[in-house]
Amino acid sequence: MSMLTAPARRGLKRTAGALVGAVAMGGILLAAAPAQALPAQPALPYGTVTTTAGLNIRQFPSTDSSVVGFLAYHAQVGLTCKVRAQNIDGNTIWYLMRGSSHERWLSARYVANTGTVSYCDSVLAATLSPQAQHPHAKG
Repeated sequence: MSMLTAPARRGLKRTAGALVGAVAMGGILLAAAPAQALPAQPALPYGTVTTTAGLNIRQFPSTDSSVVGFLAYHAQVGLTCKVRAQNIDGNTIWYLMRGSSHERWLSARYVANTGTVSYCDSVLAATLSPQAQHPHAKG
């Protein structure tokens, strides 16, 4: 036999019922909460110039290479792929610009990329035929 009086048992039942209701309602509220969506990746990666001085575009991934253009601060440019080359302030990555008939390179030290930029060996190997040669290649 229970040691609780009838009014105490009724109070206990009400408290337990309220607790079950609160838990059920919390579950409903949690289920109704919208999921946080991850930001969509762009179809093609691009970069934004981060240096206020602007950025030289190089013929090859090196500061010894000719300057063939210039991008202003906050300019956005398409990126094809990346390579490891000359170290610029601790960053050895250089990006190949997309959409040019000639190679155009940017130091990643001064570019914030958006999207995933693959290494050039995996990107360019798929587009080159085994017979392809650079027009200025010797040998």
